[in-house]
Amino acid sequence: MRRRGTAAGAALALSGAGVLLGLAASPAQAAEVSYATHCVPPAGISPVDGTTKVEITAPATAKVGDTVDVVWKFVQAASKNPDIIDLPANSVQPSGVLKAAGAQTAGIAMQGTRTNPAIPKGGDMVLSDMKGSLKLTAAGAVTLTPDAYTVNAMSTDTKCTPKETVQKAATIQVTGGGGTSSSTPTRSATPTQSSTPTRSATPTATATGGSGQSDFTGKEVQIPYACKTPIGDKNATSPVQINARKSGGSFGLTVQFKKSVMNSPADIPKDSVKPSMEVVLGGADKGTVHVEGPANAGPIKSGDPIEIPDLTGTYKPGASGSSTLSPGILTIKALGTTTTCTPTRTEVSLTLDTSRQPGGSSGGTSTSGGTSSTGGSGGSGGLAETGASDHGALKALGLVAGTAILLGGAVFTFMPGRRTR
Repeated sequence: MRRRGTAAGAALALSGAGVLLGLAASPAQAAEVSYATHCVPPAGISPVDGTTKVEITAPATAKVGDTVDVVWKFVQAASKNPDIIDLPANSVQPSGVLKAAGAQTAGIAMQGTRTNPAIPKGGDMVLSDMKGSLKLTAAGAVTLTPDAYTVNAMSTDTKCTPKETVQKAATIQVTGGGGTSSSTPTRSATPTQSSTPTRSATPTATATGGSGQSDFTGKEVQIPYACKTPIGDKNATSPVQINARKSGGSFGLTVQFKKSVMNSPADIPKDSVKPSMEVVLGGADKGTVHVEGPANAGPIKSGDPIEIPDLTGTYKPGASGSSTLSPGILTIKALGTTTTCTPTRTEVSLTLDTSRQPGGSSGGTSTSGGTSSTGGSGGSGGLAETGASDHGALKALGLVAGTAILLGGAVFTFMPGRRTR
């Protein structure tokens, strides 16, 4: 009997402990809610009306003073991936707001990770779970209701808002204070953005070609660029420097973007981004010189730094005298598409004493590499429509890995620090 009673007591004790543990860890019975949603994609893509299905998970019970974690799970997003381009893996990040009401009113900032499988054109958006936290300040029933959310895909935002009253998705029964607050740390659901440091141009004197001199260092000039893309007009100012090395009667040019380290907004595959520029000639000489940089040698992970490579080319003077070199039109080729950014104002970076060479540049055409371009094309501020007339290629470029704009803070966030040369 003693043994049987002991076993029964042990069973009862374990059962009681199980009940207590179950109560302590009991999550809210989060019901799935769905609501009509209006989504506004980047400029150039039509708005979408669809249905969002969401499941919210939170503790069923808690105390005043506790900080509770809540999870927003997307069962279905309202919009699909447009029929423009495949979205690579880990290129989509959701964020949104969860409304708390009842005993306590608050807007809970929710944030997901940039974690997704590759999503084909026209495919369903697969969004990561969003998480946030709420510190409970009043006793009673606190209801949780999903509200607006944003889908960030490779530096572009699609904003989705409810078109109807949304039903509550979970309820937390909050009891009066009594003790310490939860040890769960409060999450900051607002992503921290790095700031773009402002640099003044290096006060380097304009170089001229003295007797016997072979290397010439230009001054750093601040060049404002205007780029028009399907995701909206992009304006950015970037410090640029043009250097030269004399070889016979010609000059090897190197164009450096001094804001050279940036964060990639998404995974970028190998050999997919290639920049080039038309350096504008002035003074004694006329025309442009084509310079270009290498494509990225390896894949770049989202969040990793990207360097703008040196752009190089050869300048064969077409006139004798004092010739000036200024940054001109910048072209970015990415994944089979092309976009063009035009300076709204340019400035001389380098002045050279030149002697006319046979077949030199004077006359308005580029002296090396690529397709010739006229020297007077720098004032439109528009975006060249290269590729398809239906703008499909340009739309794709606006969404591909943030490579549509390679300047300043137009799409990328530049990291502090200057590249060592």
